[in-house]
Amino acid sequence: MQRFVQAVPVPADPYSSDRLLRSWLDRRLGPDGHAAAADRLTALAAEVTGPLRAAHADAEAHPPTLVRYGPWGARIDRIETSAGWQGQRAAAARHAVVALPYLPAARSTWGAAARVVQHALLHLYGPESATFSCPVAMSDGAAALLARPEVDPAVRDTWLPRLTATDPARAVSSGQWMTESQGGSDLARSTTTARRADDGSWRLTGEKWFCSAADAELAVALARPEGAGRGSRVLVPFLVPRYAADSPLADPGADRDAPAPGITVHRLKDKLGTRALPTAEIGLRDAYAWPLGDPDQPGLSRAMTLVVVTRLHNAAAAAGGMRRGLAYARAYADSREVAGGRLIGSPLHRATLGTLAVDAAGAFVLAGHAFALLGRVEVGADPAAAAELRIVAPLAKLATGRLAVSSASEYVESFGGAGYVEDTGIPRLLRDAQVLPIWEGTTNVLALDVLRAVVREEAGAPLLERLDAATDTARRLHPALADALGDTAAELRNSVAEVTAEPESVALLAGARGLALRMAYALATALLVEQAAGGDETAEVAARLWARRWLRGTDIAADAHHELDVLC
Repeated sequence: MQRFVQAVPVPADPYSSDRLLRSWLDRRLGPDGHAAAADRLTALAAEVTGPLRAAHADAEAHPPTLVRYGPWGARIDRIETSAGWQGQRAAAARHAVVALPYLPAARSTWGAAARVVQHALLHLYGPESATFSCPVAMSDGAAALLARPEVDPAVRDTWLPRLTATDPARAVSSGQWMTESQGGSDLARSTTTARRADDGSWRLTGEKWFCSAADAELAVALARPEGAGRGSRVLVPFLVPRYAADSPLADPGADRDAPAPGITVHRLKDKLGTRALPTAEIGLRDAYAWPLGDPDQPGLSRAMTLVVVTRLHNAAAAAGGMRRGLAYARAYADSREVAGGRLIGSPLHRATLGTLAVDAAGAFVLAGHAFALLGRVEVGADPAAAAELRIVAPLAKLATGRLAVSSASEYVESFGGAGYVEDTGIPRLLRDAQVLPIWEGTTNVLALDVLRAVVREEAGAPLLERLDAATDTARRLHPALADALGDTAAELRNSVAEVTAEPESVALLAGARGLALRMAYALATALLVEQAAGGDETAEVAARLWARRWLRGTDIAADAHHELDVLC
């Protein structure tokens, strides 16, 4: 008997086959703007389905290693990465995944919507980047921080062009050295100190516990200037050159690829997922650094420029991964024979995939809307966009992170036993998804951030305004959808009033996670309604089913089965 071998499912082109993505770009960019981006997106999609998929597999199969000592006993702390990782690095530069919103030509073509195009690039690139999407996120955050007007022009002019270069030979990436073992997200407990040197630069001393992209050419590190006092507000972001080539403290004859003086890589992290990404514990002993902004002024608010950008990238990674996992599961169902027919013919399996497609649509619009707001803040300094982004950034990040994990678990299950076998690549979907609710703030940390935004900055108002407007729009689409959104908006209006009146209420604090998720689910409904109002059938179906699933808590299986081919 001939041994059966299951054909490897190959998903369709991730750009041309994604109806919601293409319709979203039509609405956000206009037909001409979308046409101007189409060649760029087509080229990236073609590379994703070919060489980048192979590079992704290579990077996963050959994770980074730390070489502590050279052949003659010298401490070298060299992080070695695979050819696949380097291929992902080069592709990110070539396709301007970081650079696009900073390029004058892109801003001239799309204005504030350059961030919309960047989000589309991330949606295509991230899911099979071997998590090089993480250095991409931190490099974008560092670039946004360097672009602030209070940053020393000499520092900006040295590093910003390299972070936003599209020539792989010139482009650099950034790490992020924020957390310390005794504090984690409690930055007030940071003990890394910054000392001013005679030449005006600074020296950092401390221990950083979770340093992502530890092989990057620079890092943004938080430190407490000497004499600055306690608490987190006084922490200042510093730019730290990672290698001897960029450190003025290095000996002229030093190996350019050696660590900069004062930087020690203690060990690489052995993580649940993101295994291709070098993450390290790093010690600083009088390491050269330069402050990003006035070091005599509290700097945590400046550092939040970076954090907002990376939170948005986290949401994009979640949404992109959900969509790509769906594409793989659909391709497998189309080809897999079970019980005398194709798996895709099973009403139960179709319902499962359709429900996952609804969740992927909601995650996509949350991430996409956040990027659109960021663009409006950066180009035009739109105060309304800034006010809304203050609450949308944490909402988008917390909701998509949790959706990504639950969806990834379903994708693994949809492949049966093959989904549990490492060499199929499927288990990685779940392993890599689990970092998304953790990095840049856990769900609970972000939920409390939402409460602070409501209390201190009245950030609930723009959210409620969007929900009200979408409710009116939904009346023309589907009465039950409008009722669900309207009822939720009324409920949230009462909740916002309660939070504002009694922000320290134990009951409100204990329920912060549920409230934040409720806000995020309502916002996703509103965004799908807005997209559907332009005639997008996929968004209209997703809006109806999302509202029933996440606002009403009712079963959508039968309709998810019938609407699967519209949804994906």
